[in-house]
Amino acid sequence: MLNTASLPSPASPALPSPSPAAGHAEGVSNDEFRAAMSRLASGVVLVTAQEPPLDPDDPLAPRGEDVGMTATAFMSVSLDPPLVLVSLREGSRMDDLLDEQPLWAVSVLSESQRHIAGRFAMKGRVSDRLLFADIPCTRGEASGAPLVGGALATLECRTEQRVRAGDHTLVIGRVLTAGVPSADGKPLAYFRGRYRQLG
Repeated sequence: MLNTASLPSPASPALPSPSPAAGHAEGVSNDEFRAAMSRLASGVVLVTAQEPPLDPDDPLAPRGEDVGMTATAFMSVSLDPPLVLVSLREGSRMDDLLDEQPLWAVSVLSESQRHIAGRFAMKGRVSDRLLFADIPCTRGEASGAPLVGGALATLECRTEQRVRAGDHTLVIGRVLTAGVPSADGKPLAYFRGRYRQLG
């Protein structure tokens, strides 16, 4: 319900619109904003995609490398059609890849997969090929992207829209497949800058 008490009366002067380049409001620092948002618990997913082949016209050309990224800014958007959203740091490898590769996948990680989340969130990490080396995965039929074995749920998506938002890109994807390969287990959560277990 709309709270009309919060709306200005007709006699009230119009409030100036914030400038798109204004950055943080006066008195709000990066650290304060980060600390406040760290109190919002979220689930942890691994976003994956496969680089396009070097020569798309040649069916025998070698496939591109698998790429993965840990994400906590992931949410459902719509049931009809089924849409999800992931927030990617602008200019990151995954952001650049999903700008040219419309197909990608998401594995919802369980509490026993904390090591996977940490591995794909490392700064200055080794190549993704090595990161995937000892992780049991299947390849998604719709996306070709790796789906993590033992994940609580898996989704394959096709990008519908990309929206630039500050220093991030919001990627909205239509869900092509959804599965619940592991009905047991608890989710991996992220709270106050650390991976957590529920209960």
